[in-house]
Amino acid sequence: MNKGVGGFVALLLLALPGGCGGDQRSDGYGNFEATEIVVSSETPGKLLKYDVEEGTRLRIGNITAVVDTTQLALDRRQLRAQLKALLEQKPSIDAEAEVYRQQRRNIQKDLDRYRRLVSEGAVPARQLEDVQDRAQVIDRQIRSVDSKSPAVTSQARAVVAQIDRIDDQISKSVVRSPAEGIVLAKYAEAGEVVSYGKPLYRIAETGTMYLRVYLSGTQISRVRLGQKVEVLVDGTHPADTKLQGTVTWISSKAEFTPKIIQTREDRVNLVYAVKVLVMNPDGLLKIGMPGEIRFNR
Repeated sequence: MNKGVGGFVALLLLALPGGCGGDQRSDGYGNFEATEIVVSSETPGKLLKYDVEEGTRLRIGNITAVVDTTQLALDRRQLRAQLKALLEQKPSIDAEAEVYRQQRRNIQKDLDRYRRLVSEGAVPARQLEDVQDRAQVIDRQIRSVDSKSPAVTSQARAVVAQIDRIDDQISKSVVRSPAEGIVLAKYAEAGEVVSYGKPLYRIAETGTMYLRVYLSGTQISRVRLGQKVEVLVDGTHPADTKLQGTVTWISSKAEFTPKIIQTREDRVNLVYAVKVLVMNPDGLLKIGMPGEIRFNR
């Protein structure tokens, strides 16, 4: 058996029933992992700037890429000109409507006069009907002009919405790191033309780490979400650095011992995976680093 694998077997056996007594043996063993985030381009275009290399440590908000926005800026300029033309129509529409309303007020005076004259028998009813017909024509013209204003307003709102969408795209052309961590892989190069949704790089959030350990069926009954445990990692000596951890996830299903255990006897053991959250502000913990946990006794 490989010496490293044999050591892992021995450690796991200590974690099985009989390893939970009052001695100093740890209750669980595993490796640290981190939350990984794939950062993608939210706008299509040429990468004018791309400051990402594998292994680079990034802070939240660091600018990592800039996508060319020339075409978006031109589209926005065109839409702004269209909006200006629409808004300039409103004063002329209002002025046209006011002209018709003044004509309607004038003809209303004629209507009042002719109604009086017809009632007195001074003029024939036909003349009153002619004035009423002219009044109806003006009323239709007023309604027609009034309908233009809401249409222009609706078109203007649609153009404003398009401008807002382009502004949002332009803002998203500046790619920022969503987390503090280490770049694990890069998927593009400066000068490359990328499409919407194109992955640019993958980052691991190392400010907090998770220790995934495997516990036996007898141990799992002692574990609760939110439980505080002692986490040990290697320092100058094995397991001499102590940290505090919190249980954040417990597997609901048992699984066979991980494949790193190569012997047939150990592969058939059923264990439960548990994740322990550990703060890592100083970058002490690394992805893949081994760790141990001890329950508070």
